[in-house]
Amino acid sequence: MTFREYLKQQQQFIEAQLDRLVPPESTPPQTIHRAMRYSLFAGGKRVRPVLCLEAARAVADFAPGVEESACALEFVHTYSLIHDDLPALDNDDLRRGRPTCHKQFGEAMAILAGDGLLTLAFQVLGQIRGAVGRRAQLVEELAVGAGTVGGMIGGQVADLEGEGQEPTAELLDTIHRAKTGALLRASVRMGAICAGADAHQLAALTCYGQHVGLAFQIVDDILDVEQSSEALGKTAGKDAEQKKITFPAVYGLEESRRMAEQERREAHRALEAFGERGVRLREVADLIVERNA
Repeated sequence: MTFREYLKQQQQFIEAQLDRLVPPESTPPQTIHRAMRYSLFAGGKRVRPVLCLEAARAVADFAPGVEESACALEFVHTYSLIHDDLPALDNDDLRRGRPTCHKQFGEAMAILAGDGLLTLAFQVLGQIRGAVGRRAQLVEELAVGAGTVGGMIGGQVADLEGEGQEPTAELLDTIHRAKTGALLRASVRMGAICAGADAHQLAALTCYGQHVGLAFQIVDDILDVEQSSEALGKTAGKDAEQKKITFPAVYGLEESRRMAEQERREAHRALEAFGERGVRLREVADLIVERNA
């Protein structure tokens, strides 16, 4: 089985788990559940859930709660996209190739749909069976990764306040290690926690997550410059239009590509202790750097 085939299989598994955990559209109040599911099932690579599952498999064959953790990560990621697209933030009309949640359901319902997914993420973690002793650790990990101090929300604030400022390497690093990197790092750490990783394994996977998270954002910034809206499934060129601080703005395209490749190598190096168990995580790092959308 090629990695692409394996990845598709994993994505289908994740889709089924998400469907199991999110209330059906018929559950009252129906509008909010339609809006939540509209954005959740609009497509996407499911990178964060895949990283969670593969980090667990790198450590052990059995990891209670890993499916729920993977889904909780995707709930938080999707909520962040819904809110990020709102007029008060990035004001985007297109996400994953279709109208954004607020364009489809209105701003008020989009805000509530994001709130609903965020709340559901922690409900799902709190209800994990078979990993009772790790629930609190998983909740803390997700909260920190999505939070205001070095987490996703903090990075979004820095990104918003950085618009129009002089693009510097220091500010760029502050934004993206938090905005994108923190939740990707949390993804591998949560998988490792579910699998009972020891301190050395957790440290190695944390290092991997940091490098793969930075690689993801570098490539995202490059694609925003080089690809069309049709290819990306979202509005291309928004970074430059909004004068955001990006890797191409600070380093240029060629240096940004070199940096992404360096992050890939460092991510591979962090997995050396896992041997064959780390193969899929290495392939995920490759996919992140080589993707064109």
